[in-house]
Amino acid sequence: MFDYFYHEILRKTIVTFGTLFNNISIQKKDSDGNLLEVIKVPLAYGPTQKFLARLEQEPNLNKPVQITLPRMSFEFVGLAYDNSRKLAPTQAFSAATKVDGKDIRKAYMPVPYNMDFQLSIMTQLNDDMLQIVEQILPYFQPSFVLSINLVESIGEKRDIPLTLENITMQDDYEGDFNTRRALIYTLNFTAKTYLFGPISGPETSKDIIKKVTIGYTAGDSGSRQVTYTSEAKATKNYTGDIETNLSQDIGLTDQEITVDDASNIDVNTYITINEETLKVRSKNINTLIVERGAYNTKVLNHVLGSPVKRITSTDDQLIVAGDDFGFSGSLWKINLII
Repeated sequence: MFDYFYHEILRKTIVTFGTLFNNISIQKKDSDGNLLEVIKVPLAYGPTQKFLARLEQEPNLNKPVQITLPRMSFEFVGLAYDNSRKLAPTQAFSAATKVDGKDIRKAYMPVPYNMDFQLSIMTQLNDDMLQIVEQILPYFQPSFVLSINLVESIGEKRDIPLTLENITMQDDYEGDFNTRRALIYTLNFTAKTYLFGPISGPETSKDIIKKVTIGYTAGDSGSRQVTYTSEAKATKNYTGDIETNLSQDIGLTDQEITVDDASNIDVNTYITINEETLKVRSKNINTLIVERGAYNTKVLNHVLGSPVKRITSTDDQLIVAGDDFGFSGSLWKINLII
């Protein structure tokens, strides 16, 4: 049912989250304020319980505390669809490959998902905890933006907001005086990322015949050879590039429309407004006479300001298996054979 693809988006987001906290340190000073020691706080991926169990099972309770504590750990704990950022599932965009910029790829709009993270901070001393927390919190108001290259093949780089949701505090101290104390702060974060589906390209559209040429010879003594060429034409805009906008509302029966700027829209070309495709029959400055519902698309009402997109040869190259498409035919060579 599904073709294999893997953009490593979840993995990249997890790694990027971890790198935010891998350079935190605390300082030890004497009573006069002189710096005695700088300790870099180790960071590891894993649940808090794993590190607490290691502390409790440590046989040498007289071991210097800074070797074990302070410590930080983080974990990816949840994934949920974000309906508030939902986009039209059939909307697509195009992008050039990162290698040469000439190979145009098509991708459908990404799906918004929220990734939940927990960052746990464990210390023995309260001052150590306060030093660590104060190095983190000022950057979250309550969000901090991560810039992640989500899909490297097309250079799709997006800013992912990382939001600090809440902080919980725990003082884990039970048992006798030989039991080691552990202060635990848990910071809960949400990263608003996007998941992309497969990216189409030459390898995914190689089974589509984009151009067909047929030669036909007829007649006995004086034959005529006719060559006919037909090419697949896109019936909708794939690139997502907006050419102009409507400057008035359009009803279901209107065939005359006005746009802000029609200088780049030629006669006998196709445009799309929302989910409807229209053919431009003629134009007068910024007024277009159009054929509604071209390529059997549904005629719709459109409001002022709606984006108008051109269907170009770039869109023709983005047709993939399963898409609807039209044809353009041309009689391009006639030779008389004597």
